[in-house]
Amino acid sequence: MFEGLKDKLSSFKGDVEEQADEPDSEADAAEPETADAEAAAEPEASSTDTDTGEPDSVTEPEPDSDPETDAEDDPGLAKKAALAATGRTIITEEELEEPLEQLELELLQGDVEMSVAQEITDRIREELVGETRKQVESGEQVVERAIAEALRDVISVGQFDFESRIADAEKPVTIVFTGVNGVGKTTSIAKLARWFEERGHSSVLANGDTYRAGANEQIEEHADALDKKIITHEQGGDPAAVIYDAVEYAEANDVDVVLGDTAGRLHTADDLMAQLEKIDRVVDPDLTLFVDEAVAGQDATNRAKEFNDAAEIDGAILTKADADSQGGAAISIAHVTGKPILFLGTGQGYDDIERFDPDEIVSRLLEA
Repeated sequence: MFEGLKDKLSSFKGDVEEQADEPDSEADAAEPETADAEAAAEPEASSTDTDTGEPDSVTEPEPDSDPETDAEDDPGLAKKAALAATGRTIITEEELEEPLEQLELELLQGDVEMSVAQEITDRIREELVGETRKQVESGEQVVERAIAEALRDVISVGQFDFESRIADAEKPVTIVFTGVNGVGKTTSIAKLARWFEERGHSSVLANGDTYRAGANEQIEEHADALDKKIITHEQGGDPAAVIYDAVEYAEANDVDVVLGDTAGRLHTADDLMAQLEKIDRVVDPDLTLFVDEAVAGQDATNRAKEFNDAAEIDGAILTKADADSQGGAAISIAHVTGKPILFLGTGQGYDDIERFDPDEIVSRLLEA
C-alpha cells in the first residue's frame, strides 16, 4: 500500500531540491557589485600636486547603501545574500510553485480527494516558504520534514486511542458496522472479534443483516471458526431487535463487546437508512464504524462523507489495503469526514488487520 503515493512524494522532494539548487542570477550578479562597492568605499591615498605643492583633492566615497532600504526593495534577494554569507539558503515561493502544482495533480491521480490534495499542498507551502537551511543540510531533508507535518495534520484528524477507549468503557461496548454491499463488513467483524480476544475482551456477534439471503450462514461460519456466540433472527426480521437481543445477552453473560452487522446499503436507500436511525434509538451503540475498500479510492471517500452526513459515523475501517497501491482513500477519508480511520484490513486471515497509525503511515510514505 502507498507505493504510488510514495513515488509521487519522492519525485516532489527531488523537484524542490533541484529548483532550490538552481543558481540565482540576481544573487550572482549582486556579488561583484558588492565587491565593487567595498572597493569604492576605500579612500584613495592623497598625493601632492608637483606644480602647486597643494594636496590633490580626495574623491569622497559614495555613502554605503542602506541595508534596510535594499531589503525593502528586494527582500528575497537581500535575505538570500545575507544567508549566503553565513552558509545558508532560503526556499522561495517561486521555487515551490511548479513542484507543488505537479504534486497536487499527482495526488489527484493517486485517488486523493481534491480538497485534501489542496490542503496538503497548502500546508507544505506554509511550512517551506521562507524556510532556511544550512548548506550542510540536504534540501530534501527540509522538504521531507514539511511533507511529514502536512500529511500528519491531514490524516490524524479525530484520532483516539481505540484500545484504551474500549478498555475504559462501561461494558458491554456496542459497535455497529455499516457501509455498502460487498466491502467486507462481516469479515471485518470477525477480524475484530479475534483482535479483541487477543487483548482479553470477550465478544458476541449479532447479525443485523436480516435482508440478504445467506447472511446468517456467512456470519455463522465466522462465529464457528472463532468459537464465538452469535445472535440471529429469521430473514426479514428487525435488525434493531437482533442487536438489542445481543446486548441483552452480553449483559446477562458478562460479555465485553457486541459486534453488530447491518445490511449493505447506499446512503440514498431511505428505508435502510431509517433502519440505522432505529438502531441508534433502540440500541444507542457506543460506536458506529463505516467499512469500505481502500481500492475504491475516491469512491470510498465520497461514500464515507455521504454516510457520515446521513447517519453519523465514529470512524472507518478500510479493507483490502494490501491490494491498494495508491492509498488515496486512507489519506482522504479522515480529513473529509472529520472522523478517524481506525483499522486497515490487510489480507484474508483473521489476524490480517492493523490499527491505523498516522505516524506509521507517514513513515511508510516517506521512507526511501
